[in-house]
Amino acid sequence: MNNSEMFKCLAPRMNNRQKELMHLLLTRSNEFVLVKTLAEELDCSEKTVRNDLNQLEKELAVYSSLEFVRKPGMGVALKVSNEEKSQLFRQLYQSHRTREHEQIVEITYQLLVSNKPITLTLLAEKYYTNKLTIKRYFQEIADWLKYYDLELVSKQRVGSVVQGSELNKRNALAHLSELVTSEIQARDYVLQLFPEHEINTVRKALRDLQAQFSFSLNTGEFESLLIHALIMIKRTRQHSPVAVNGDKGKGRAVTLESYHMTAWLLKQLKEMLGLKFPENEHIYFTWHLESCKQTQRITNLTENSLLTQVVQTITQQLEQMTMLRFQGDRILFDGLTIHLESVINRLQYGFTIRNPMLEEIKKKYPYMFSMVIFAVEEVNETYDLAIPEHEAAYLVLHFQASLERMQKEHTNRKRAVIVCELGVGMSHLLQVKLEQMYEHLDILASISKAELEAFLQKHAVDIIISTTAIPDASAPVIVVSPLLEADDKKRLNQWMRKSDGTTSDNHDVTALRQLLYEDTIFFDMQLSHRYEVVEMMAGNLTEKGYTNQSFVHSAVQRERSSATSIGGSIAIPHAHPDLVKKSVVSVAILPKPLSWGNEQVSVVFLLAIAKQDQHMIQPLMQTIASISQNPALVEQLKEAADISDILRTLDK
Repeated sequence: MNNSEMFKCLAPRMNNRQKELMHLLLTRSNEFVLVKTLAEELDCSEKTVRNDLNQLEKELAVYSSLEFVRKPGMGVALKVSNEEKSQLFRQLYQSHRTREHEQIVEITYQLLVSNKPITLTLLAEKYYTNKLTIKRYFQEIADWLKYYDLELVSKQRVGSVVQGSELNKRNALAHLSELVTSEIQARDYVLQLFPEHEINTVRKALRDLQAQFSFSLNTGEFESLLIHALIMIKRTRQHSPVAVNGDKGKGRAVTLESYHMTAWLLKQLKEMLGLKFPENEHIYFTWHLESCKQTQRITNLTENSLLTQVVQTITQQLEQMTMLRFQGDRILFDGLTIHLESVINRLQYGFTIRNPMLEEIKKKYPYMFSMVIFAVEEVNETYDLAIPEHEAAYLVLHFQASLERMQKEHTNRKRAVIVCELGVGMSHLLQVKLEQMYEHLDILASISKAELEAFLQKHAVDIIISTTAIPDASAPVIVVSPLLEADDKKRLNQWMRKSDGTTSDNHDVTALRQLLYEDTIFFDMQLSHRYEVVEMMAGNLTEKGYTNQSFVHSAVQRERSSATSIGGSIAIPHAHPDLVKKSVVSVAILPKPLSWGNEQVSVVFLLAIAKQDQHMIQPLMQTIASISQNPALVEQLKEAADISDILRTLDK
């Protein structure tokens, strides 16, 4: 049994306070902390802390490098290797996070629907924990609420309350699932916050609505409307009306078919729940219903000149920057058209979304993300829009799927069907990734869970690859993340073992090595902000003649738009390819980790890749991504004294 498995066995024996204590010591590893300080932070006695330390020391003896060092007057320090420290952090996170996420969702819900302050003491007692834990929850909740222009205001001896508009509160309530790792599981958990009889009533009314007006919603759209309707009912009962700004918006809403559908639906809900909805609620729900009615309307959508121009501009920009033929991909065009209409509607109606996979997408597809950001900035300026990075991240999936369709090889494959409830772009991305990795896999279709039974009656399949559990299926089922993570690949590899469909994860470092020059590498760079680092590195490239004068401004502006950290202590700032004369990668080693968005960064790769060298992007990004996933390699790069050390490290 390895350390990871051992921890899973002992984790249930550790209580919440002991896990909190372990987390505190890990964040301050190799530093002495007074027992009194730990007791204050954990809101318990010093004796309790000492007992917990003794218990942890026994339980964690399996970790060979771990040692609790005690010194009189100095306190206790946790000595542990970086490798086992990372392992412990990961296992603590996994054992904690499911329970914590559920509590955070519930607390956020209470804060959003309560008009009275809620105290730390009340929540600590309700969830059998301490004030320190609730404070940590509050910090996470406060950061999340900012995306919806809401503020968590706390006052001593009074409590905490969410301040902001009713519309923003409802937007946040509708997206509570973002606070949980698994969006599908989270959606089910969020529904548990509402009365069961109301959930069943609204479900029936929505099904009747589809039958009455002969239209269909996919699973995600149906569940989204269900949650919005439940929020509307809750807030109407609490006499918290939504404000609809502008007669023009109201006037446009009443002309839509969705308005008449909403009127029919709310009449049914009034009869079943005995609740009368104000006119503004009709407008509010009309917007949501209109936003969901996008599927199967490509022909009509292309008649929207603004939408068509936005799609064409983004596609043209990506094609020019990457030298890839995106404009010939009809699947890409249709997917972007459907998605961007929803984006434009959300911007017009004042709705906001937060992409729960933003950081993951940035890390997995950093260069494509950056190219999309450049294209979106052009669209925002040209058409007076304000498409944020959370929306741009979804567009990345469409373009990445198109790229991987270009690269796939057609061979004899096993018969498979994909079940994905997360939208067109995500299902296309998952499909091309599978087809690229497994040449013997023949993807027959990407469908919803509701369509599976009918599909299997008409088609014989060898395997079902799904983003959600499917019990009692007639074929083997492998549940995967929509972004196809390492564990997913391992399970698929096991199933595909008899075929030759696996690929190697080893990346050739040639692309990176040939772009490194001694005069563009900085050792022991000591600056206080990431913008300063980017400006200095970009300025050096301009001085050396590698880039145009505008490269510096473009690189800094790109960094301002969205932090370019990709995890693993690595950042990859860059600028528009048009501004590069000769391709080069500049490197900066930071002796002290620097805050880079939501990450801490120690090694910076400034990418300056000319348009004629775009073919180098994929192997280059594969190499840098593999470095970011190897903590030992990053540590060796941080210790490098010259370019020879860097090259020797890369060759390993």
